[in-house]
Amino acid sequence: MEQSTKQGNSLLHNKTYMRVYSAFATASFGDWFDALAIQVLVGYRWQAGPLMLALIPVALALPSILLGSIAGVAADRLNKLKLMRICDLLTALLTLLVLFAPSMVWLLPLLALRSALSTLNMPAQQSLTRSLVREDQLLQASSLNGLVNQGSKIAGPLLGGLALAFLTPQWCILLNALLRGCSYLLLLSVKNIHTDEEDSKQPEAPEDKIPLHMMWREGWSFMLRSRLLLNTMLFGLAGTLVIQVVDFQFTSLFRVFAPERESLLGWMVAAAGAGAVLIILILNKLTSEIRYGWRLGSACVLIGGSIAALGLLQPGASIIWVLLIGFVLGIGNGVYMITFNYCLQKETPPHMTGRIFGIQNTILGTVLIVAPLLGGLLVQYAGPARIFVNIGLLLLILGLTGVAFGRQLWPVTGSTAEAAQPAVESS
Repeated sequence: MEQSTKQGNSLLHNKTYMRVYSAFATASFGDWFDALAIQVLVGYRWQAGPLMLALIPVALALPSILLGSIAGVAADRLNKLKLMRICDLLTALLTLLVLFAPSMVWLLPLLALRSALSTLNMPAQQSLTRSLVREDQLLQASSLNGLVNQGSKIAGPLLGGLALAFLTPQWCILLNALLRGCSYLLLLSVKNIHTDEEDSKQPEAPEDKIPLHMMWREGWSFMLRSRLLLNTMLFGLAGTLVIQVVDFQFTSLFRVFAPERESLLGWMVAAAGAGAVLIILILNKLTSEIRYGWRLGSACVLIGGSIAALGLLQPGASIIWVLLIGFVLGIGNGVYMITFNYCLQKETPPHMTGRIFGIQNTILGTVLIVAPLLGGLLVQYAGPARIFVNIGLLLLILGLTGVAFGRQLWPVTGSTAEAAQPAVESS
């Protein structure tokens, strides 16, 4: 027991990482509070249709497509800590502007601008994490990052639902702006010398002398040469394509079987967060070898089954069923997110982490342009229940494929990151 406690506290003793982690946790909590408020504002208060709801993820995804790879290069080239500070400060200001958006015409551009800052922030945060923790702590760091993200799904929607029962969605949006400001202040407390010291440990990596276009090309070349990373990206692309067809149509579904209970969506998201937190805590204790195919495939099976089950719910369905399905959905989401991010972190050398996560933003962002619009059209003409069932079945098939062919798609080899170490030098 004592040994386990010591091992669990090892990463917590890294003061620099814990301050960065605390800033990430603060921002994530605000994001979920904000996301629920915007869905309620648009879906219930403004009574937006399926197609208008589908424009929200499109606005969020467009910056990822345009800036994803460039953001990855910026994360590897620029001071990551300063970049994160700037993103937090500007995000807080834009959230204040979202607070006063009178309609979708104003809301969508503001959400797109805010998403552009997140596109820059995410690779920087992942790259900084990679440089602040030891190799043997990567899984623990990925679990902690996932834990706060999923924990936010519990506290954010619960408190958001409570606030929405007495206040307007604008109060939730205001809270997000305040929490972003707190995240900025936390990052200000981190001294730049810590990241500079980390950079000084890699004198052989001359990224500052390589042209930006060569760094961009090198990131894509490395990803395409790595069979394991390429298959992970393609599997993630397929899964995201299916999921995003219905991801922003939950409001449309809940308006059908729970038209008078707008807080029920928040309860479902909170249950999903609880399931994700539980499975992340369990995965963090496991020390066995990670089989990417088994974990990613089984996660898709759980997510697909949950989405199909939601589509089968009837009007007036008990909240118990909603919570149970949400809990299982969260378990699948937790397994998928931790495994996917850990794979990218583990199989990527530190000097390329920003670029690989930037490429991920670009690839998955492309899906977010097509899939939500397709989902909006399908839901408008066929109804949300039928589409949820069919999408759930498609995801089940994808998950079973990942489990069945996991060894072929994710072969057990040496570390891809180690194999790619001379890549920058050869440039």
